Amino acid sequence: MKRKITIGYLIILVVFTIYVLGDTFLIRRTYDSTAVTSVATNTVPSATAENESTGLAEALTLSTEKTSSNVTVTDTTYESDGLRVEISTYREYDTDIYVADIYFTDLSAFSTAFAEDTYGKNITDKTSQIAEDNDAVIAINGDYYGAQEKGYVIKNGVLYRSTARNNAQDLVIYTDGTWEIINESEITAEELMEKGAYQLLSFGPGLIVDGEISVSTDYEVGKAMASNPRTAIGYIDEGHYVFVVSDGRTSTSEGLSVYQLAEFMESLGVETAYNLDGGGSSTMVFNGEVINNPTTSGNKIKERSVSDIVYFG
Repeated sequence: MKRKITIGYLIILVVFTIYVLGDTFLIRRTYDSTAVTSVATNTVPSATAENESTGLAEALTLSTEKTSSNVTVTDTTYESDGLRVEISTYREYDTDIYVADIYFTDLSAFSTAFAEDTYGKNITDKTSQIAEDNDAVIAINGDYYGAQEKGYVIKNGVLYRSTARNNAQDLVIYTDGTWEIINESEITAEELMEKGAYQLLSFGPGLIVDGEISVSTDYEVGKAMASNPRTAIGYIDEGHYVFVVSDGRTSTSEGLSVYQLAEFMESLGVETAYNLDGGGSSTMVFNGEVINNPTTSGNKIKERSVSDIVYFG
């Protein structure tokens, strides 16, 4: 009898474990965003006189009456009215690192996008496909919000999820162009919306605050290895952001620790920098082409599907 009870218990345990793993990583679930969505009262500023008081410097405004739509593209550059992207490759820490310097004159060019244009759990697609779906010029993987049950989700001025994670460190980009790294335990999502939150990225940690490295030499994300592919975003000055992606886990690129990533971001002259989802997710797409070498194990160069991207288009 005891043996039967033990076997029955083990069967229940195995079934429950399979369900939990499936629910966490496999079962697709579309969330009812109509019940939780709240649109920010502020809108992304344009160049009209009535918006001159929003706080964006003159460099961030763009005339609504464009005189041309000329686009110039090379293997490493893109330039159109109001947007210029320059791609550079660095070799640091035995690792290939890809940097996109992005100069823009209208914050509305900066966006985030969901896989399949759907807010939900385990709804994923390749960074390159989401970028194509949204006509992105330059894109990187985002914060993989879909892997979390909690944590603020604010995308393109819309609040989708307001349940806080304990001590979660987020990057908030406001409609006036300012950046702030916040702790979810110290401010509500609704308060962020009232302040004019435009984009919120929730992965972390913050790498650079006020031009200074804000992580320790031994900091690591979860139980990840010290050297990994990494993705980060940085603010240099008004109208100048950087996207950074490093390779890793391969014979040619070791990868970066969080502190090494912070050191590299500091060398670029950023004032604020934030770590995004890394590892196999780390991908940079420029003009429809994946320009780094995304991999999970190093045995195969292949994109991992993710729940969201950050892009300019």
